[in-house]
Amino acid sequence: MALQRLLSGNPSRNAKLYLAIGGLSLVKAIAVRNDRERFRRELVDAGMFIGAGLLLRQYSQLKEQKRKEIESQIPDWAVGIAESESAKQGIRAAANRLQNRSEPEPEPTLRDRALGFVSSQ
Repeated sequence: MALQRLLSGNPSRNAKLYLAIGGLSLVKAIAVRNDRERFRRELVDAGMFIGAGLLLRQYSQLKEQKRKEIESQIPDWAVGIAESESAKQGIRAAANRLQNRSEPEPEPTLRDRALGFVSSQ
């Protein structure tokens, strides 16, 4: 599964799914513990699924924390103006775009241009 596809959507739901699959693999490993090779494979599978589930859960918590942080920076009056939920979502999306936009670099000063010209000669 591609990493981008794994992280998109609802990572919290995906984390629960991976943890459940990992738990089932662990139970399956215990059930086949007499067959060493199969036991090893099931343990590796369980470890990978549980690890992916824990990482997704951490990512989900981080994503939620960042979302709340961004929403807390939106003035209440801006959200209060919006009547419908879709309008409120639009305001929040616009605030996200504004925050993600990088600030333009300042114009180089005459001194900077002169130094650049001299160094290139």
